[in-house]
Amino acid sequence: MAKTIIFVAALAGLVGFLWWSLFCDGPSTPPLLKAEWWGPPSLKAKQDTSIRAFKVKFDEQMVADLKQRLKSHRPFTPPLEGVGFEYGFNSAQLDSWIKYWAEEYPFAEREKFFNQFPQFKTNIQGLDIHFIRVKPKVPSGVQILPLLLMHGWPGSVREFYEAIPLLTKQTAGYDFAFEVVVPSLPGFGFSDAAVKPGMNMAYTADIFRTLMHRLGHKKYYIQGGDWGAGIASTMATLYPDDILGLHSNMLSTQHPCAMFRLFVGAWLPSLIVDSHLAERMYPLSSIFANLLEESGYFHLQSTKPDTVGVSLTDSPSGLLAYILEKFSTWTRLEHKLKVDGGLGFRFSREQLVDNLMVYWSTNSITTSMRFYAENVASSFRSLKLDSYKTAVPTWGLQAKSELMYQPPALLRMKFTNLLNTTVLEDGGHFLAFELPQVFVEDVFRAVKAFREWHKSNVKTEL
Repeated sequence: MAKTIIFVAALAGLVGFLWWSLFCDGPSTPPLLKAEWWGPPSLKAKQDTSIRAFKVKFDEQMVADLKQRLKSHRPFTPPLEGVGFEYGFNSAQLDSWIKYWAEEYPFAEREKFFNQFPQFKTNIQGLDIHFIRVKPKVPSGVQILPLLLMHGWPGSVREFYEAIPLLTKQTAGYDFAFEVVVPSLPGFGFSDAAVKPGMNMAYTADIFRTLMHRLGHKKYYIQGGDWGAGIASTMATLYPDDILGLHSNMLSTQHPCAMFRLFVGAWLPSLIVDSHLAERMYPLSSIFANLLEESGYFHLQSTKPDTVGVSLTDSPSGLLAYILEKFSTWTRLEHKLKVDGGLGFRFSREQLVDNLMVYWSTNSITTSMRFYAENVASSFRSLKLDSYKTAVPTWGLQAKSELMYQPPALLRMKFTNLLNTTVLEDGGHFLAFELPQVFVEDVFRAVKAFREWHKSNVKTEL
């Protein structure tokens, strides 16, 4: 009997060792990306890599066409009795939003608002990439640090407008401020879209790295949410020597060992997560049910983005309903029970229509949705980037109503130098837009910790 127990224990230990070796250790060197050209082939011989000033323009013809489309829509199907946003955007709410956009939204004033920060374009790998660049004016002795901010879908650079002034000024308790660079993702808003398949997070990371190098920053800090979080993780994986620190308000990993531990925690959550946070992860049946209910858009955009894009490109009413429904439930899941979707909880109509204008004025909704298809394609999945660990110092900001939550026990399977996670009892998916002060304060705390980490981890030759 004793020999049997010893044998079983040894076998279990061997299985555990093999599991750890195969899945938890993972490969050590990430793949090298092959240089690609994403623009029209005809431009390859005459690429202009200069940095050119850019301004947002809501031209009169576009605005007139938009207003005409908003005012000439067909009657909407009435909502079912007693429902809020459970079936999607409540059509009884559409008329007031359409009236606001067509008759009350101050186009000229908002154009000036968009142009309050210096904006530029530069051609990278055949695409004109748009970005905001704000350099702080600070007293001597205050260091200026480069920070790359990355948005996701259905957001845009507009998400950061309230945060930028706070990031670029001297803040009590810190001897640094940020030079902020905020690019539009390829195919989103004011950046060109790829003309061929394959523009996924890895190649976007490569483009943004080139952008920062072109601006004179060989080393820099990065921040991202939604797709921006995935791009930030990808940059830290592919280019760890560039990245001084990674801050994310949607930090997550699908590292094989993390996924294994996630399912183990379903039986004994205390092994994985603090008890007061367990409800953010378990029971898995509830979490997966919510994700399934709220992720129909993901499947559509991952498989047939161009089909969905036809209607959203043609109808501003449709675009409004499609995008603002996400701002409802992704801010608070319980907002789907409200007739108005709770859209006024943290955002003004002006702010939300600003974000719509980024998509409508540039006709970029279809190309933005293609990003989903590119990142579930086998060409991206075959890179297996989540299986590679990164030693870049990392910090997570975790909002109460974010779409998913992962505790440090899982995150460290990927981010080996996870310095901290700030767990909020407030906030949702669009955190920089929703709670800019909270967002900025956490970025400052994280970067201070990154700098201290680097000071204590200086490599010296013996």
